[in-house]
Amino acid sequence: MISRITLADLAVHGAHQKGHFKLSSGLHSSDYLQCALYLANPVRAERVGQELANAITTAMVTPDAIVAPALGGIIIGHETARAFKAPFLFTERVDGVMALRRGFGVGPKQAIVVVEDVVTTGGSTKEVIELIESLGSCVIGVASMVNRSGVDNPFEPRPYTALLKVSFPTWKPNLCPLCRQGKPLHKPGSRPVK
Repeated sequence: MISRITLADLAVHGAHQKGHFKLSSGLHSSDYLQCALYLANPVRAERVGQELANAITTAMVTPDAIVAPALGGIIIGHETARAFKAPFLFTERVDGVMALRRGFGVGPKQAIVVVEDVVTTGGSTKEVIELIESLGSCVIGVASMVNRSGVDNPFEPRPYTALLKVSFPTWKPNLCPLCRQGKPLHKPGSRPVK
């Protein structure tokens, strides 16, 4: 399947931003992906959810449910679950720890796919995987709109699929050329910075 998502398409809709950003990982980058801006249009969100569901079906078995980390994974997770006609749940941080709240729960041996908008370090996704597996369900794979991790599969041995793979430079704060140039630093994400 060929994805209709391109970096240019993300940029046209304001989702690919250029500047000086502090990522949730604590790293700095000249590029930031704010997929919520792309997914704000329900027609685009539904189409991308269907594309991701098709990619999941090709790479894995059909899931019993989709789980996504709040906040970035909520829209794409919901739209992917809609395409499967499967339940959708999302996790939230409680005192810094990923948790299922709002009455959400998973059953024993349920086949779960974790869906994210953008995978950079994979930290939030790995926390969701640990949570779901600690509750007795099986994470059969991971999927995202965009893989910017720099590796093909940061979740091995689980299968992973993404609609778009990108590579942007990142730097530790003490090595950041944008800091040395005095460029203003922005922290646009929803997760507290490390």
